[in-house]
Order: sequence, then C-alpha cells, then structure tokens
Amino acid sequence: MSGFFDIPSDLQHSWLGLIGLHLREALLPVLAGLLIALPLSQLCVRFRWLYPPVLWVTTVLYAIPSLAFFVVLIDYTGQTELTVMIPLTVYTLVILVPAIVDGVRSVPQETLAAATAMGFGPVRRYVQVQLPIAVPAIIAGLRVATVSSISLVSVGALIGNQGALGNLINDANIYNRPELAVNAVLTMAVLAILADGLLVGVRLLMTPWMPSGARARRAQRPEPEVAAR
Repeated sequence: MSGFFDIPSDLQHSWLGLIGLHLREALLPVLAGLLIALPLSQLCVRFRWLYPPVLWVTTVLYAIPSLAFFVVLIDYTGQTELTVMIPLTVYTLVILVPAIVDGVRSVPQETLAAATAMGFGPVRRYVQVQLPIAVPAIIAGLRVATVSSISLVSVGALIGNQGALGNLINDANIYNRPELAVNAVLTMAVLAILADGLLVGVRLLMTPWMPSGARARRAQRPEPEVAAR
C-alpha cells in the first residue's frame, strides 16, 4: 500500500490532479449532452414523427465503439481531451433524450391547457411548466449518463494518456504495479457513487412537493381497522 498513491511521473499529475482531470472529462460531456438534449427533446415532443428517427440516430451512434470514434476524430482534434469528450457527449444523448421526452410527455394535459389559457407560449410552457414537472425523469437520466461517463473516460488512455484515472490502469501494466489499477478502479467507483448521491440530493431539492420513499410508503399503507367495542 506504500505505493498506492505514488503516481508515476509520466502522467504529469498527482492523484488529486488526475481526479480533477477525470471529473472534467466526464462531467463536461454530460453538461453538453444536456444542453443538446433539452431543445432536441422539445422538438421530439412537439413533432412526434421526429422522435423515432432521432432515437434511431442516437442509438446507432451509441453503438459505435469509442475506439472507432477516436480514430475518426484524432485527425481533426488530435490526441486531446476533446477527442475523448466528443464521443462521451454523443453517448449521453441516447440516455437523456428518451428521459426528457418521457418526462415532458408525462405532464397532465390539464396542466398544459391551464398554462395555455394563462397565455404561455410553447417555449415558456416548456421551460416553466413541463421541465419542472419532468425533473425526476431528467435527473434519473442524468444519473445514468453521469455514472456511464465517469467509467468511459478511462478509455481515453488509448490515445496518449487522455484517460485521466484510466491512465493508472495502463501504467499498472507498464510498471507491473497492480496497486495502481486498484487505485483507479476504487477511485472511479467512489466518484460515481458520490456523483449519483449528489444528483439524488439535487432531485430532492428541486422537487420538494414529492414525498420521500418512507412517507410515500406510509401514505400507501392502509390504516389498521379499529376493533369494535
């Protein structure tokens, strides 16, 4: 364990530096994917015929191996973080677009009719009515996308040490130091758990009207009958 945090000098980062790099390469694609998915999902909700082809395209892109993406992009973006983050952004769309579309479509028609009667246009109704109600579904999609992105960043080690914590796995083979691989795996697992917990907290803060699991179970449980005297 003495060399657990002894990071090889060829990585040019400390352990904390690799964590910061990993989070940057993982979370920026999720944010970019969300910014793309929000207007795209609104178009899919408004024009229902658009949803199947959009879903088909995002699924096909998700099926492309990350290494193949790297080969295509490396001539344009080089061996940089951007080459890693572009595929990760594309991969988030197959998760975020269906989550947002399903969440927005779950808004009751009575609510939409009331918003329309109050003079809300399509954009204002989407931002102020549909998205807030769809927050639980959106956060659920973000949780999956974030955890997936944190794990997939490590593949960037294949293109010039752009895998952040994944580079430790590569160096574990080079220097015959298995503790580096254990360090990378455990650190990425902890980051994924913390990010998931943070998003759960965000969901609770943004949806105070939703009952917690315990309160919901108590609300659904039938009251015991009082015995007649």
